[in-house]
Amino acid sequence: MTQTEMKNRTKQLALRIIRLVESLPETRTSKVLGGQLLRSGTSVGANYRAACRAKSTADFIAKLAIVEEEGDESIYWIELLVESKQVKSELVKGLLDECNQVLSIVVAAIKTSKIKRNPKSAIPNPKSI
Repeated sequence: MTQTEMKNRTKQLALRIIRLVESLPETRTSKVLGGQLLRSGTSVGANYRAACRAKSTADFIAKLAIVEEEGDESIYWIELLVESKQVKSELVKGLLDECNQVLSIVVAAIKTSKIKRNPKSAIPNPKSI
């Protein structure tokens, strides 16, 4: 996946989160959890864009770590919305799946970047030992 594709994907994720938050019931719980989800969910794309402008591999990894944290946090808030019965699980199943996919891509990118930065830290191939 290219940077441009990932930027678009994270922006679309943010837009889906915005639509979800706007559709939540007018309860105190929804407002609090929805606000938290809105912040973390829209932060994923913003921080990914920042990672794309990183000045070094270490900076890239650090910024991607923020994307990972915000993505995982978004999943948490969606789960709380479901478990507190603010939204039906069927309505957010696809959104949760997309959050998990984006999170998996980011984690893989972090691991790959760490190996490229320090190849000796990679798990050695048993055949080469």
